[in-house]
Amino acid sequence: MTENVSAAKSAKAPSPQFGGSGLRIAIIACALLAVAGVALWALQLSGGMVQTGMRNLDSWGLYITCFMFFVGLSAGGLIISSVPRAFGIAGFGGISKVAVMTSIASTVCAIGFVVVDLGQPARVWELFVYSNLGSPLMWDIVVIGTYLVLSCVYLWAQLQAERGRVSHVALRVIAVVALVCAVLVHSVTAWIFGLQQSHELWHTALLGPWFVSSALVCGTGLVLVVAVALRRAGYFELDQAHVVRLAKLLGAFVCVDLYFLGCDLLTEAFPAASGAEVVGMLVAGPLAPFFWAEVLGCAACAVVCFTPRLRTSPLLAAASLLAIAAIFCKRVQLLVGGFQIANLDLPGAMTSHTVTNWDAGLAGAYAGLVYCPTPLEVGVALGVVALGALVFLAGLRYLPLKPAED
Repeated sequence: MTENVSAAKSAKAPSPQFGGSGLRIAIIACALLAVAGVALWALQLSGGMVQTGMRNLDSWGLYITCFMFFVGLSAGGLIISSVPRAFGIAGFGGISKVAVMTSIASTVCAIGFVVVDLGQPARVWELFVYSNLGSPLMWDIVVIGTYLVLSCVYLWAQLQAERGRVSHVALRVIAVVALVCAVLVHSVTAWIFGLQQSHELWHTALLGPWFVSSALVCGTGLVLVVAVALRRAGYFELDQAHVVRLAKLLGAFVCVDLYFLGCDLLTEAFPAASGAEVVGMLVAGPLAPFFWAEVLGCAACAVVCFTPRLRTSPLLAAASLLAIAAIFCKRVQLLVGGFQIANLDLPGAMTSHTVTNWDAGLAGAYAGLVYCPTPLEVGVALGVVALGALVFLAGLRYLPLKPAED
């Protein structure tokens, strides 16, 4: 009897190897990639933004795409953590602190992509010295900075509450504020695009709720993947019922996001020729691979999440990764597609340094406008992602993120 009890306890105990050499190697690898990213960023600073694939007619690229994507990851993770506590409902088996840690790491990535996209580090300082508070871009900077601080405060409050130093009422108030800020940060990001009337694909009031729904999809998917991976690594125990609840929630968010996509396509295609051109570009044009990857990936994720026989840990992790990749494809088609159709004649001077095929006139310039990042951009982006991964892995190693004992 004693041997059986000790065997059961050892089976439930977290694996001591998780914080060993494997985690140290992962931290070192992420640190090296982050340093390589900084070196490539220095190369970008020395040679200028002309080394990227961005030009005047396509002034945003991989960096802002990743910024939108990681803001969604961060908002979704914080929402998953704060909603149960804010509304006094059952949580998801003690993954709240891990979810907040994913939010912090994703926010670090989002801020990093803004910095590398500015062109010069001094412009970060200029944002605040010469800030225009009437600009949605400045709203986004303020909200994201506040969001990062609030995420750290929320994680600290959870740790202090477990030690009895923060009351449950205070923790619930912080959760409510964090929830509001998580929704606000994505709404403000959507307004940056939606308030630009000269871009056919962006100028819609639907962009705000669409951004929030996408954040819920990829944020929930990330939390689910991390929870399954940490459970398999022995970091903590997580009952399969909590995993299934997360999966059902992810399936519901995916269906809502697909509904918003259908609404946007209908309103774009029905009334005007320009809108029909947008839909054609997405469905059968140069961005079609990203569009169909999004639709099919979300549909496959929903099938796995809503089919009981398919809700095994490996398939749920794969479905979550599909949902995350689908939202990234959505970000690509939104940002790149917004530059493809000209609403204004002669928007600016065309030279060989500002646009490809400039000598063929405006039609020729836009004919080859589809953006593709350069290897330098990809390297810098990988460095920023590695920095976020380093923050998350360091949190796992040095912070008490495991569920507190009852």
